[in-house]
Amino acid sequence: MTQTPTNAGVGTDVSVHDAVRPGLIFFILALGGFAIGTAEFAAMSLVPMISADMHVTVPQAGHAIEAYAAGVCVGAPLIAMIGAKLSRKYLLIGMMIMYVVGNGLTALAPNYGLLLLCRFISGLPHGAYFGTAGIVASSLVPINRRTQAVARVVLGLTIATIGGVPMANGLGMMVGWRWAFVLIAGLALCTMMLIIRFVPMDPPRPQASAMTEVRALRNRQVWLTLGIGVVGFGGIFCVYTYLASILEVVTQAPAYMTPVMLAVFGVGMTVGTMACAWAADRKMMPTIGGTLLVNAAALAGFPGSVHSVWGMMPIVFMIGCGGGLGTVIQSRLLSVAVDAQALAAAMNQSAFNMANAIGPALGGLAISAGLGWSSVGWVGACLAMGGFMIWLLTLSDIRAAARRQAGG
Repeated sequence: MTQTPTNAGVGTDVSVHDAVRPGLIFFILALGGFAIGTAEFAAMSLVPMISADMHVTVPQAGHAIEAYAAGVCVGAPLIAMIGAKLSRKYLLIGMMIMYVVGNGLTALAPNYGLLLLCRFISGLPHGAYFGTAGIVASSLVPINRRTQAVARVVLGLTIATIGGVPMANGLGMMVGWRWAFVLIAGLALCTMMLIIRFVPMDPPRPQASAMTEVRALRNRQVWLTLGIGVVGFGGIFCVYTYLASILEVVTQAPAYMTPVMLAVFGVGMTVGTMACAWAADRKMMPTIGGTLLVNAAALAGFPGSVHSVWGMMPIVFMIGCGGGLGTVIQSRLLSVAVDAQALAAAMNQSAFNMANAIGPALGGLAISAGLGWSSVGWVGACLAMGGFMIWLLTLSDIRAAARRQAGG
């Protein structure tokens, strides 16, 4: 197994941040993650309200979610390449400005077409923000604590699934869905001001370029690692997307249990993020493989739990824990894409959103084929095992490279 590279590229900014308490920077970056996570997940619960207000069908209103995801996939690599030479502080400020504008305009959108455009604009900085914030966080700690530093940034997104989403949804029900996006824009504006005030300036990187970033992506390990995320993560979204419908149709649980179960998932994701980060800083590849196997087992157990709320709760918690895989994947990308860390880390968010599309699509096919709502658990387990197969291929490639290097 290859040795993890030193902090080349990541640790070069450590001296810049020496005078600043890392905990404060982690909090500020996580607040931005909280705003982004609230916007991404809360929008799903606001679809019926948008549908009624815009006089479109619920499936049409759902295109707002797709528009946002499209923005993430386009913006993540584009901003990473365009901003290759810039100070990361300026990049973070610029992306928060874009997020304020995108969500503010969403709140003001007068018609359906402009709403879709505003959601696309809002999605553009999503992936690049987490990529850049992860690199900044990693620069503040020794290499053996890098994954935990990235996890503290991502923690903002996972906490959003517990607190931010219900808060935005409740605001939408009380005073209208537009105010939920005003709240999100306000959180992004607060983050931007804190970045300006407290995040120290790092030097620009004149030697960096878009072509340097792209050339570094020739590394097979980058693509294999992204593949693990795209396929392996799809199983989580396969179940999460249909969880509310399953609770209503199959479990026939009281309506109040839906936000409770979604919160259980969010708590699992938060616990999984921190636990996986701790383990990955000790053994990176075993943590990835082990997380995929545990997640596959939890997903396979889901169909048998759907007839009981209390039986479903621990399974949903464990499926949520599998969300910790995202942080580990990003940390590994920082290790293997030494000369293209910004682009690779941003592409991790594109991979995350591809999983968000693939999982629900395959789950929907299974339901449409008459296999039943609970079949999404089996589809999700297959996706998790698919990610595990790519993990095995990644290990094989690492060992083959080590043998070639040893042979001279």
